[in-house]
Amino acid sequence: MALRPLFATPVYEATLNTDRTFENFRAELETACRMLAAEDAAGRAWSKANGYGGYTSYASLDDLPTRASVFGELKTRLDRHAATFAKQLAFDLRGGRLKLDSLWVNVLKPGAAHSGHIHPHSVISGTVYVATPPGASALKLEDPRLPLMMAAPPRLAEAPEEARAFVYLAPEPGTVLMWESWLRHEVPANRAKAERISLSFNYGWR
Repeated sequence: MALRPLFATPVYEATLNTDRTFENFRAELETACRMLAAEDAAGRAWSKANGYGGYTSYASLDDLPTRASVFGELKTRLDRHAATFAKQLAFDLRGGRLKLDSLWVNVLKPGAAHSGHIHPHSVISGTVYVATPPGASALKLEDPRLPLMMAAPPRLAEAPEEARAFVYLAPEPGTVLMWESWLRHEVPANRAKAERISLSFNYGWR
């Protein structure tokens, strides 16, 4: 008897914290994120109007890699990870390349959440984590087959990770997570007593 696990949903996980200068880099990222949260009035207004519990630059700023050198350095590091992930996915880019289309800051307040969503018009999406205080939200990933399961029974509590309907990844500062942009994901309520800070991004095929 053979069981063939077909149509896998790969999630790429790496870390930036192996570099000996990481803590300085992380601190600089956090300072830049908090500065934007304080100065970006349009972003704060959008966050309030759209029920985002905290601050995001998603709809207000599209130039982070050129706005501050630390974001430019982050882009350089993410580009390398995106290229590695694309190779592992066996993408045939046909002379094109994956290009960072968007990069935005997320400062999630205690008790706040971000409901389930996908990232249309992108190829690879992901998040790099800057501050994850104790109790900070994990990333919740949803089995893309879930809407098609209809009469399927629930999975055992001890089911292996690849058989679960939802998987929760608890990142640490410096963790880089990437997935194909069609994968539905969400951020459950932040149970930490402090803000959870991350930067999310999309790569397109150009």
